[in-house]
Order: sequence, then structure tokens, then C-alpha cells
Amino acid sequence: MMDTTENVRAQFSALADHMGEQRDAILQHWRLAAANVGDLAIASSLTRQQFNDHIPGVIVAFVRTLRAAGEVSKQSLRREKEQVTEHGLQRWQQGYQLHELASEWGYLQICLMEELESYAMNHPELESSVMPTARRALARLCWDGIAESTEQYWRLHQTEAAGNVRDLEQALATLNELERARAEAWREAAHDLKGSVTVVKGAASVLEIDDVPEPVRLQFFDRLQKGVSSLHEMLNDLMSLARLEAGHEQRVVTTFDAASLLAEFCAASLPLARERGLRLEMQGPDSLVVEGDRAKIQRILQNLLLNAIKYTPRGGVAVIWGAAKGQHAASWMFCVQDTGPGLNAGSDTPLAHQLHEATQVARELDDAPAAHQSAHAPTVPAQSRTLPPEQMPGEGVGLTIVKRLCELLDASIELQTSPGKGSTFRVILPRSYARKAS
Repeated sequence: MMDTTENVRAQFSALADHMGEQRDAILQHWRLAAANVGDLAIASSLTRQQFNDHIPGVIVAFVRTLRAAGEVSKQSLRREKEQVTEHGLQRWQQGYQLHELASEWGYLQICLMEELESYAMNHPELESSVMPTARRALARLCWDGIAESTEQYWRLHQTEAAGNVRDLEQALATLNELERARAEAWREAAHDLKGSVTVVKGAASVLEIDDVPEPVRLQFFDRLQKGVSSLHEMLNDLMSLARLEAGHEQRVVTTFDAASLLAEFCAASLPLARERGLRLEMQGPDSLVVEGDRAKIQRILQNLLLNAIKYTPRGGVAVIWGAAKGQHAASWMFCVQDTGPGLNAGSDTPLAHQLHEATQVARELDDAPAAHQSAHAPTVPAQSRTLPPEQMPGEGVGLTIVKRLCELLDASIELQTSPGKGSTFRVILPRSYARKAS
């Protein structure tokens, strides 16, 4: 006859066999229980394999514990914790909330407990120590499952929260930098505007003097006219920039010949280049049909080309266009090259900063001493001893407009510059735009 110890072990082994055989039925019961409650909506959207996840392995660990008569080895405990930890990770990735994860473990414990109680009712011959030991093993299993899964979930949640904080801090830093750059751009525009107003006021004050020699009067009258014209252009630029900053400009896409547009504008700019003693060269295919906003592309070219002519003292300017190559194969591009002073910016400076520093050259010229005047000329107010209007600062606003227009057209702008050797602005634009759904 079997002694009590052997009988207990045999009963534990039989119970373990039963729980192993009923594993799939238990999992199905668990899935149905979880799917029929409102707080586990995600469960109903998962496949059976996705829902079961690591839990079959957890049940296998419970069966091993029963075979060992409720005694758990360190190795078994480690494997069990690995299973429940991985389950917590998977549920976090599936989008479970923490209360959903805890509720799910609660339903699993109920399903396992019901199977144990059903077995006990069908086997009244069980020794008195078998079921209490099995219940404790189940309670420990579920407790470990909830604790490990919750800890893993919370750890991942904290990691995600820390990442969100870093992203938010970076976004705030970027926003502050953009706001600083924007404020600096408007400060520079105000400085340039003040310079133009100073020229106009200075020239007007000279013309008010009665005994100014006629040649000098004509000189300052010409300066006044050019100053007013420069002031008008700058105000138009500021209004255009304000519209872009406020988001009032819209992209109007049509199909047109970009080669024709660029060639026509260059031809219209030839007299200005010749007046400055510069060459204006054009290079590109005779036809380049693209989609885009014709008017805004012309505005980009206008700002870049007129700035290049304006600030190139000798040599020339070239406008080059054609289909882009390499990684920009689905795009087209045009370049404006000059032999001017270049921009005072290092190659590692971000393009946005390079564009804002474009006024540096003009500021340095603005501080240059005035030309020697005739001894018979009247004393000229200090404010009027400045650059002629065609060399007044202001390209900082123009380049900012170029940058905003490029953003509006999904275009990129690249700059190559070398102080004293010139600059090349390359604008890369999409050759076509996706149609909006009607």
C-alpha cells in the first residue's frame, strides 16, 4: 500500500497532468471572459495567438510547480518571471493600459482557480494538503505575474515619458531658436529700413540749403530719388515677408516652361547688369516643362538674381537651370552664381544662419568713410554720408523671403560661398506635386 507522501506526490502529478491537458480550454475560457468586458476592448481585436502571448508558457510553469508538489526551484522561478516580464512588454507594445493589464491577470487567475475547484470536486479522495498547496502556488504565480508585468509596464512607461520630456525640451529649444532668429531678422529689417530713411532725410536736408551748387544739388536729387525707390522696394519686401510669416500666401500649382520663365527674366535683367559693368550669362535647356507656382518661382529668382547683381562689384553673374540628378532625380533646379564678395559664413554654419548673415557685407560697407567732397560744397549732414541707394543693405529680408517661399513650395535651397570669391545659391524644386483629393 502507498504511503501518504507517495500518495500526495501521485495526486500532485495527476493534477499537473490534468491542468496541462486543459491548458487550451483554460486559455479559451480566459479569452472569452476578457472579450466580454468593456475595460478590455483591445483583447477582442487581437488574434488568438496575439492574445495568448506568453501565458501558455506561464501555465506550463504552473504545471511544473504542481509536479514538484508546490516546491519551486530557483531556475523554474527565473523562467516563470521571464515569461511574465515578456508578457508585460508585449501588452505595452499592443497598447494596453495598466488597469487593462491588471484586469487580464485577474481573469486568468479566476479561470485557473475554477479549473482547480472543478478538479477538487471531482476527486474527493485528494489528500487534505494537495488543494491548499495548489491554490497557494496559483496565488503566487498570479501575484508574480501581476507584479512583474506591472513593473515592466511602468518601467517602459517611464522610459517613454522621459523620451517625451526630452522631445518636448528639444522642441521648445528649437522653437525658442526660431523665435530668436525671427526676431533678429525683423531687427535687421528695421535697421535696413532706418538706413534708407536716413539717406532720404539726408538728401532732402541738403536740397533745402539755398546756396548748394547745381552739380551737388543734382547729385543729391538723384540720391533722393534712388533712396525713395529703395525705400519703396524694402517696404514691399517687408509686406511680402509679413504675408509669408502670417501664412497668407498659398501655393498655386500650374504646368509651365521653367526654362522660358528663367530666360525671359534674365533677359529683362541684362540692362541692369550692363549698367553695373557685369556679365549676365544663362545656361540650360531651351525647354523645361514642370509643375509649380510660376509667380513665386519668379520671385525667388528675382531676389537671388538682383541681389547678386547688386552686390557683385566686378565679374559677372550666371543663371543655370536643368533637371536635378542623383538623389534629386524627381526634381529640377536652378542656380544663381556670382563673383561677388561671398557671404561671411563658415561651411559648417546652418543655411538659415548663412542667409541671415548676408547683410554683414553691406553693414561693413555702410561704415566706410564718405568720399572726399569739394571744398566749395556745403557741409553735408553726417546721416547722408552713406552708401548710394543701390548698395544699401536689405538683402537679408530678400533672402528670408526666398527661404520662406522655398518652404511654401516644398523646395530646398543650398548655398556654397567663399569670402572674396563669390556665392552660389542652388534651388531644388519638385518637378510635380501630388494632387489633392477633391
